[in-house]
Amino acid sequence: MELLRALEGIRSPFLDAVIGFITQLGEETIAMVILCAIFWCINKRAFYIIGISYFLSGLTVQGMKICFRIDRPWVADPTLRPVPSAIEHATGYSFPSGHTQSATALFASLGVLIKQKPLKAVCFALVLLVAFSRMYLGVHTLLDVGVSLALSLLLVFVSVMVFKGGTVDKKRELVVALIMVAYTILVIVVAAVLFLNGTIEQNYVSDCLKAAGAGVGFAVGMYIERLYIDFSVKTKGILWQVLKFVLGLIGVLVIKEGLKLVIGTGLVVDTIRYFLTIMWAAVFFPLIIKRFFAVKCK
Repeated sequence: MELLRALEGIRSPFLDAVIGFITQLGEETIAMVILCAIFWCINKRAFYIIGISYFLSGLTVQGMKICFRIDRPWVADPTLRPVPSAIEHATGYSFPSGHTQSATALFASLGVLIKQKPLKAVCFALVLLVAFSRMYLGVHTLLDVGVSLALSLLLVFVSVMVFKGGTVDKKRELVVALIMVAYTILVIVVAAVLFLNGTIEQNYVSDCLKAAGAGVGFAVGMYIERLYIDFSVKTKGILWQVLKFVLGLIGVLVIKEGLKLVIGTGLVVDTIRYFLTIMWAAVFFPLIIKRFFAVKCK
């Protein structure tokens, strides 16, 4: 808490704005846009490496939140004042940090995969900046961001090892998918038990079940695409790439946000909504890409 007090003492409107912008790099919208661009337009193997670390670490962090149930810093110590603009996105419990997890899984994976040293440095710098931003804004402690950082880096290493060869192996793909689905089911069961016995309220379990829906969608989608679709990211030109990317993102937006108007919100429907969003990105839109956009490699 003393570190947060020290950071509170150096705040200014300018720093609040700059660091408030940096912290947005750890939000799911940024991750979704970058992941879709990589998957549909650049490198599918990179997407799967990042995806395993991103979805597994996200699920783990959300599961830990509801198990440890540690209050936000300003709740634990009312004398601490977070930056007001950061409170809206500081949902759920404090430990571990979800923004740090998201930024680490995304940018650390990119840092490992990118060969150019200056870009590597930028990626890892973004990880540290997002982690620092959560403490500067007063919404997480050093323990929150430290554990999230270490956990996510470990899963980055694991995901790189899983796809080290780059070739498709049916048995390996099935094992990886089943492990992810089984782990997701475990987290869902834990969340359901804690919710049903009154230990946690609905708003605290919501983010956990969204992560579970996305995790199952990724695991199933990864298996189907790698074994049965295998589209090419290449198109006829840059304009086709832009059109493909924009159409895909429209689909993501329609499912992720538009479904709220049709089926509403709630624990079950939000889980389904996130599952369908990832299935669109990983399976349904790749089928469209293969039919109308992709060109065969010579």
